[in-house]
Amino acid sequence: MRKILGRRGEIAPFKFRPLGIGAFEIELSPDPRRKSDAGPFLEELISDLEEATGVPHAIWDIRGAVGSEGGLAARIVRLDFLEELKGAMADVGDLVRDRMEEFERIGRSEGDVFKELCFCILTANFSAEGGIRIQGAIGDGFLKLDEGELSRRLGELGHRYPRARARYIVEARRFYGALMRKLELRDAKAIREWLVENVKGIGYKEASHFLRNVGFKDVAIIDRHVLRFLREKGLIGEIPRSLGRERYLELERLLSAIADKLGISAGELDLYIWYRMTGRVLK
Repeated sequence: MRKILGRRGEIAPFKFRPLGIGAFEIELSPDPRRKSDAGPFLEELISDLEEATGVPHAIWDIRGAVGSEGGLAARIVRLDFLEELKGAMADVGDLVRDRMEEFERIGRSEGDVFKELCFCILTANFSAEGGIRIQGAIGDGFLKLDEGELSRRLGELGHRYPRARARYIVEARRFYGALMRKLELRDAKAIREWLVENVKGIGYKEASHFLRNVGFKDVAIIDRHVLRFLREKGLIGEIPRSLGRERYLELERLLSAIADKLGISAGELDLYIWYRMTGRVLK
C-alpha cells in the first residue's frame, strides 16, 4: 500500500497498477471524508503529478474499486505526446475547422444525412477512401436504386461486400424521415445506441463516425488508425480485432480526456490523429 500526501496535508492510502507505458490506475482506500470530495482531490493529485514530472496528465476514468466498498479507482494517462498533436493542430487546424463546419451543414439535410449513413455502412471493414469514392459515384442512387442494381454498382466500384452492403442500405431506407427526428434530440450517446440496435451494418465505430459527420462533436471514431496511435503511445497493448461496447466506451473516455486537455472535441481529435497517422484529413 502506497500513500499520497496532498497539499492540504491529508494522506490517502492507494494501490498502483500500470495499464501500459503511458497509463496507470490508482485505487484509493475508502475514506468517509473523501466521498463528497473525490473530484477536487483527484484534480489536486493531477496537478501535483504535473508539477513533479513536468508532463501533462489527465484522469480518464473513475469507478468504484473492485472488492472495496466505498473505494475509488481512477485511471490516469500520461500525456507526453500533446506537443505532437498541437503540431498537427497548427498544420491543419483551418482545414479541420472547415471540415467540422461542413459536417454541420450535412446534418441539416435529410438526403445528405441518409447518404452519410450509407457512407458509414460502406466503411465497415472497408477503407474510408473507398467509401468516399463510392459515395461520390453513387450519390442519390443510395435513395433510389433497387437492391440488385445497387449491389451491381457497388461491385463495379470495388466494394468488398457489395451484396451485404446493398441489403443494409436498402433496409435502412425505412428510417428516412425518422433519422432527422432522432438527430433533433441532440443526445449523441442515446442516438448512437439507437443506431447500433436498429440499423444493420452499424456498430459503435460506424455510428460514431456517422454522428460526427452530421455535426455531433462529442463522440470518438475508434478505427485502426486511432488504435495504432494509442498503441504507439503505450496506452493500449495489442490492437484488438474488434471492440465490444464496454471497451469502446472505455477508450472513448480516454480519447475525450486527451481532447479536453487540448481544448478540442473528441470528433476533432479524430481528424488530427488521422492526419498524424496518414498525412491526410478525410472525414
